[in-house]
Amino acid sequence: MRPHIVRVLLATAILWTLPAFALAAPGAGTGTGTGLGSMTRPSSSQAELAEVRPEPVPVEITGKDGAPMVLVPAGEFTMGIEGWDADEQPVHRVYMDAFYMDKYEVTTARYSRFMLETGREPPTKWKDVNPSTDGERPVVGVTWHDADAYCRHYGKRLPTEAEWEKAARGTDGRRFPWGNEEPTRQYANFGATWIGYETLMKVGSLEAGKSPYGIYDLAGNAWEWVADWYNMTYYKSSPDRNPTGPSRGGSKVVRGGSWYNMLYDLRSTNRNFFGPKSAFFDLGFRCLQDTPK
Repeated sequence: MRPHIVRVLLATAILWTLPAFALAAPGAGTGTGTGLGSMTRPSSSQAELAEVRPEPVPVEITGKDGAPMVLVPAGEFTMGIEGWDADEQPVHRVYMDAFYMDKYEVTTARYSRFMLETGREPPTKWKDVNPSTDGERPVVGVTWHDADAYCRHYGKRLPTEAEWEKAARGTDGRRFPWGNEEPTRQYANFGATWIGYETLMKVGSLEAGKSPYGIYDLAGNAWEWVADWYNMTYYKSSPDRNPTGPSRGGSKVVRGGSWYNMLYDLRSTNRNFFGPKSAFFDLGFRCLQDTPK
């Protein structure tokens, strides 16, 4: 065989046996290309895009009414409880989108400003309010329509039953906002007699009674209106994602118990209801705001 033919055959054999990285373009280094000569590093613009992360959602914000609001993160929680009232059953898992809830019940000071801005009529027992001492106590005697109007005026809304219950009990199935211990005066304002607005504690007074998300007075002080119509058997057919209650009804749900109630009504799963025009002096509210989408 001629020498130059032998050299050609040897060169071809060597090329077929070389690993792929040896055939890459000069300077390819340890890139991640998929073809011969394509193993190059990503450009700087590609690296910058890969490092982009969504902005974190703040844990606390301030509503348009000046009230602090606390984040309740998205996720599942257990709604309802066995062994108590029939309308709290069956126990079921519910997924909730994230939302912000007022850290405190709406106060007389904030409601007073709302009335000045809108011309709305004062609630029941308003004559008992002493502006110099009662400004940080929750407003009571408001109808469901009053509460709804206040929240909407400031770009908020009333919480749904499911949102309220998740905010109150968290994800560990606790009976009360602070845990499973029965209420005492360090946890909640309850079992009192009306002597005027002094019956109500100033919002945020009971540090030990906070919910898992740092929300105050979700048990006692004042019942809180929520958005839903009441239906005793709703839990048997409610959706497992962001339920909003029945489409119609005669009464609206209230949650949390009040200064007047005892242990039974302070449970975070307890459901009570009143007509939307009711204006009792143990009825208050707080607002909710959706997180940016």
